[in-house]
Amino acid sequence: MHLDVLDLRDFYYRTRIGRVAQRAVRDRVEAFWTPGEVRGQNVVGFGFAVPLLRPYLQTARRVIALMPAQQGVMPWPAGAPNVSVLCEETLWPVDTGFVDKLIVLHGLETCENPHALLEEASRVLGPGGRALFVVPNRSGLWARRDATPFGFGRPYSLGQLEAQLKRHAFVPERHMAALFSPPSESRFWLRSAGWVEKAGRRVSNSLAGGVFLVEACKEGRRPGGASVKDEVRSPLRILDGVTAPAPKPARVHPG
Repeated sequence: MHLDVLDLRDFYYRTRIGRVAQRAVRDRVEAFWTPGEVRGQNVVGFGFAVPLLRPYLQTARRVIALMPAQQGVMPWPAGAPNVSVLCEETLWPVDTGFVDKLIVLHGLETCENPHALLEEASRVLGPGGRALFVVPNRSGLWARRDATPFGFGRPYSLGQLEAQLKRHAFVPERHMAALFSPPSESRFWLRSAGWVEKAGRRVSNSLAGGVFLVEACKEGRRPGGASVKDEVRSPLRILDGVTAPAPKPARVHPG
């Protein structure tokens, strides 16, 4: 089930709880990849990843925000040249191997065909590329409240997400959690969110958070078919000597 892009925009940019969520998840993303690490690289987001892409606008070679047609698209960033693109959910207008860093937020759990989506993510990643998947925690509080975008779609456990990534030739390397504060709009929890996030990171890195962040690289695939040896140890000798002149018969001198 896809949310409308205007609902996502209003949540992240026009509500206090949305701004708290944006800051908490973005801090975790920057713990994986600092802006300096993506200098000169191509950074692409899919779904509604724009709240997480802003730190890379100044250092990345190029930033692209892909938004699926079922969700809709909005211009972004405000006050700057637009980098957002409307696309098919499993057919991205990105060259094969173009992407160095890929961030998926509100994309995998709402996708109608996760298999095809992960295949497309694998296609666009270049050698040494990294993907970061952000999904709701199945046992977390945020997945149980549909007043936030994390209450829609299919939430995951950490094991489920990593298993699905492995089935599509991704190698999970690191994971973190975010959104340890409850999805409450009360003034107490909103003011305490920063402290709760810091405390939650020290207590648990996987169980208590509202979302999981899993970084994965693309598994190197060996070419199929029979292997071809660089050297032939026992070359065939069938044609040896075809072009060589036949030896002349020895002359017999009379005794």
